[in-house]
Amino acid sequence: MTETSQRPLRVLAAMSGGVDSAVAAARAAEAGHDVTGVHLALSANPQSFRTGARGCCTIEDSRDARRAADVIGIPFYVWDLAERFREDVVEDFVAEYEAGRTPNPCLRCNEKIKFAALLDKALALGFDAVCTGHYATVVTGADGNRELHRASDMAKDQSYVLGVLDERQLAHAMFPLGDTLTTKDEIRAEAERRGLAVAKKPDSHDICFIADGDTQGFLANRLGGTAEGDILDESGAKLGTHEGAFGFTIGQRKGLRIGHPAPDGKPRYVLDISPVNNTVTVGPAEALDVTALTAIKPRWCGTPPSGPGTYTAQLRAHGGETEVTAELTGDTLHVTFTEPVRGVAPGQAVVLYDGTRVVGSATIATTVRRERAAAG
Repeated sequence: MTETSQRPLRVLAAMSGGVDSAVAAARAAEAGHDVTGVHLALSANPQSFRTGARGCCTIEDSRDARRAADVIGIPFYVWDLAERFREDVVEDFVAEYEAGRTPNPCLRCNEKIKFAALLDKALALGFDAVCTGHYATVVTGADGNRELHRASDMAKDQSYVLGVLDERQLAHAMFPLGDTLTTKDEIRAEAERRGLAVAKKPDSHDICFIADGDTQGFLANRLGGTAEGDILDESGAKLGTHEGAFGFTIGQRKGLRIGHPAPDGKPRYVLDISPVNNTVTVGPAEALDVTALTAIKPRWCGTPPSGPGTYTAQLRAHGGETEVTAELTGDTLHVTFTEPVRGVAPGQAVVLYDGTRVVGSATIATTVRRERAAAG
């Protein structure tokens, strides 16, 4: 059975101030649950207002969430988790880039804030579940175990960023938007029918704590300004300079500023980032082909897999699936791709699926590149 057929629960609805979380809270209340809304104040200085679709956690968002709660007819509170967010999400983000890795702060926020700090506080106050506006589905089997599945509408599925949730967290998670085949326009229309003023509010697509979208500028400010280093080709020849290796990601093509074309005239991509000597290595697209990877810090949405298995894997929030074999050895996950994939970067999450079921997630530590024939 799905989560929507449960007995009435005491539900804490995390309300960001956006349309998805508002409709999720309204649906939970309409289903007969005892719902309380809460807005998480994640910024230590939320004085600026949202600009277009950038950022979140502003005073405007808090007010929008409060107005939505008033319309739904549920109690509403603002909880200050700014310090916890700074330590567990923002500082982790900066440290990962400084180490030459590419983190996903949304996964970290779900793991450390929404389904750890928030959930722990909710359970301590007697709530049964935390409700969010994510598009994913929690299914309860006949044995009582809870499973995380993709949303009914694959175009909106957000299970990738929820792959860090463990069995205990899933037992107290509710995603009212995940099991309905409704487009975003229909969600907005539903919000309008319910009288929710956020019906036409733009979505936030950027990293919430970098409201202007300038990730490189944010990192440069946090990591002490410019730190000039070399941009090299695969042979080690210098092609140019950069102002900080933290400003690059594996697979990046634009913004390399190396001036002259490659001998073959083809574009070049970032192949490697070395924070130790502050170098960035670039090369042709085919040099990005990855055949296998190792991943650490696995988190399982249920019982960990035993022995090697065949799964599909997703490597980025808006990426497709690819067939893999995977095996857990101690705390290290070994993944081999059926076909090579590109743009895989240490620090990203690999999320394993068995059909629509999310098996678990781990952080990519190393990759194995496909061997290429020597030129000449």
